[in-house]
Amino acid sequence: MFTLKDVFFAFVVIAMLILGGRFIKQRFRWIQMLYLPESIVAGALALILGPQILGAIATALLGEGTLLSGGLFSEPIRTVWSQSPSVFINIVFAALFLGETIPNPRSIWQKAAPQVVFGQSLAWGQYVTGILATALILIPFFGADPMAAALIEIGFEGGHGTAGGMAETFVELGYPEGADLALGLATVGIVSGIIAGTALADWGRRKGHVQHGAQVISEEAEIPDLTHAETPELRARRAALMEGLLIDPLSINFGFVGIAIAIGWLILNGLVLLESVTWGTTGFEIMSYVPLFPMALIGGIVVQIALERLGLEPLVIRPLMQNIAGLALDVVVVTALASISLRVIGSNLGVFLTLSIVGIAWNVLFFLYFAPRIFPHYWFEKGIGDLGQSMGVTATGILLLRMVDPENRSGAFESFAYKQLFFEPIVGGGLFTAAAPALIARFGLGTTLAITGGLLLFWLAMGFLLMRQNSRRATVSGRI
Repeated sequence: MFTLKDVFFAFVVIAMLILGGRFIKQRFRWIQMLYLPESIVAGALALILGPQILGAIATALLGEGTLLSGGLFSEPIRTVWSQSPSVFINIVFAALFLGETIPNPRSIWQKAAPQVVFGQSLAWGQYVTGILATALILIPFFGADPMAAALIEIGFEGGHGTAGGMAETFVELGYPEGADLALGLATVGIVSGIIAGTALADWGRRKGHVQHGAQVISEEAEIPDLTHAETPELRARRAALMEGLLIDPLSINFGFVGIAIAIGWLILNGLVLLESVTWGTTGFEIMSYVPLFPMALIGGIVVQIALERLGLEPLVIRPLMQNIAGLALDVVVVTALASISLRVIGSNLGVFLTLSIVGIAWNVLFFLYFAPRIFPHYWFEKGIGDLGQSMGVTATGILLLRMVDPENRSGAFESFAYKQLFFEPIVGGGLFTAAAPALIARFGLGTTLAITGGLLLFWLAMGFLLMRQNSRRATVSGRI
C-alpha cells in the first residue's frame, strides 16, 4: 500500500529522472543521433537504478536486505509507478483531438486518401504478420501464448504509451508477460525506426527518389504544428469568453480533458452493460477487457465537436493541450520502462527477437513496395512519415519527414495530419488495438487472422482502386 505522500514523492522522483535523462542525452552524442525522447532515457535510468539492476548487483555483492538491495527507490514509490501507465494514458488519448479542427470524413478522404490507405495497410499488416509468425514460429518452437500475435502492432504502431496502458488488460487475460514484451518492442521500434528511416533517407537521396534537399535536424528542432494556426479573431473570441473568469487557462483545458475522460468512461461502461445483457449472456465478452483510453479518445472528439457547436472552441488552447498530453505521456513512458521486467524479456527472448525482426521487415519492405505505387507524387516523402510512425511514434514520422522535405513542398505534412483522424480511433492505440488481445483469446488466431487479413485486403483494394484512378487522370491530362 502507499499513501498520498508516497504518490507525491513518486512524481517528484519522476521529475528528477526526466532532468537526469535530459542531462544524459546532452552528454552522449549517440543518444542524440537516435532522437530518443528524454522520457525513454529517464525510464531506462529508473530501470538501472531500480531493484532489477542496481538492486541485483548490490544483493550479489553485499547480500539480501542490504541498503541498496531494492535499488534507490522504495517499494511504495515503485508501486505507484507500476499503476501509473494505465491511468495517465487516458489523459494522453483524451487530449489527442481537443483543440483540433475536425473536418468531416468526406473532406479528410478527399485530402488524404492515399495516406489513409497506406497507414491503415501498414497497421493491419502488422497484425497479419504477427499472427502468421505466432502460428508458424512462436507457438511451435517457443510455446508462446497466442496473444503474442498482437504485440507487434501494440508495441510498434501503438508505442510505449499504448504498451504501458495495456498492462492491466494483459494481466486480466492471463498473459502478464505481454506488457513487458510490448514495451520492449516499442523500444526496438523507435530505435530501428530512426536507424532504418535515416538509412532509407540517404538511399532515397542517392537514388533520386527524394525531390528536395536534406535537412539535418538539430537537437532543438521543433516538431512542426500540424493543426490550424490561431487567428486574431480566435484570440479575440477567447479573450471575450474568459473575461471575468478567475481561473487559469491551464485549469480550464485540464477540465475539458476530465470531461472527455468522463464521457469515455460512460461510453465504456455503457458498452459493458450492453454486452452483459446481449451477446455477453452466451459467454462471449470483449468490452470488459477493453481499457478506458480508446474511449477517452472518443470522448475527446465528442467534447471538441460539442465545443464547436456551442461556439466555445476558443477556450481550448492547443499548445496547452499538447503540454498536458506531453506531461502525461512522459509519466507513462518513464513509469512503464521503470516497471518493465527484464526477467520476462530474457525468458521470452526467442519470441521477442522473432517479433522484432518480423515487425521491422514488414514495415520496411511494405514501404519500399507499396509507397511508390499508392502515391502518384512525392512517394518517398509521403511514405516515410507513416513508416516512422508505424515503428515508433508520431514524432518519429515527423522527424523523418523533415529530413527529406524540410520546407514541406510535397504537402506530406498536411496529409499526414489529416490521416490521423481516420487512423487513431481504430489502430495505433485505438479501439481495435485495445480489443485485439481479447479477440485472440476468445476467438483464436484463425478468426482474428480472417478479420485482420480481410481488413488488410480491403485497404489494399482501396489502394489499387486509387492507383487506377490516378492512372486514368494522368492519361486524360496527357491527351489534353
